[in-house]
Amino acid sequence: MECDEAGGWWFHLRRCAQCGHVGCCDDSPAKHATAHYRATGHPVIQSFEPGEDWFWNYATEELYGSGPELAAPVSRPADQPAPGPAGRVPADWARTLR
Repeated sequence: MECDEAGGWWFHLRRCAQCGHVGCCDDSPAKHATAHYRATGHPVIQSFEPGEDWFWNYATEELYGSGPELAAPVSRPADQPAPGPAGRVPADWARTLR
């Protein structure tokens, strides 16, 4: 995951339905999921948050309440906090939200 590799932090995670790339959401500082779409053209992501299974299509700007079952894992570990990762989230993280 890019945020982890770069030493950054994320608010929520998203997974590319086409290749499995995990990137951070647009409320996160780096916006890796959208950057992945722009770089690859892979339009559909799924939430990578525990208990969420919705999909978003960047190309059509449509939200889907469900979609095909993707290969495991289907979310970040439930004991991993959001925002995360633990120890790297700035104290004023809420100020970064739109």
